[in-house]
Amino acid sequence: MDVFDAIRSNRSVRQFAADAISREDIERIVDAGRRSGSARNWQPWTYVIVTDREKLQQLSNCGPWCTHLAGAAFGVVLVTDDLQDPPTLSKPFDLGRTSQNMILAAWALGIASCMATIYEPDVARAALGIPADKAVPWAISFGYPHPDVDPRKRSAIKGGRQELGEVVRWEQWS
Repeated sequence: MDVFDAIRSNRSVRQFAADAISREDIERIVDAGRRSGSARNWQPWTYVIVTDREKLQQLSNCGPWCTHLAGAAFGVVLVTDDLQDPPTLSKPFDLGRTSQNMILAAWALGIASCMATIYEPDVARAALGIPADKAVPWAISFGYPHPDVDPRKRSAIKGGRQELGEVVRWEQWS
């Protein structure tokens, strides 16, 4: 899939088919994330790949926006050192970059995804054996879209995306 087609057609999907995803495709997706750029090449991420149904169910209890993890073929939990150490704004940005790489790589393979904010990091740490000194801010669910869901036919927001001219300024604000 052309990268611009992937960007234009990708939508978050929270309902997944029961089909498994091959280890090869999982590794391709996560490797796309690993190849993401990061500030000063810090690469402030570790990925915990979760395919176990029970663990995905536990992760779905980590916050109000995590329920889709229970039905995913697999999840990727993003783990980093404390988000404030060193004090910089780049870690959340870098985690977003690696996430977007994985999301677009998955979509190019026909695999849908959805971000999940981890509001209960202690639950995630306990479920996955992550050390207490690590931050667990986000996870991503992945799976083939449920047959009743066709993300290519859904607009991103009601009425679609804003027009380019509505969000772009050239050289200055006015």
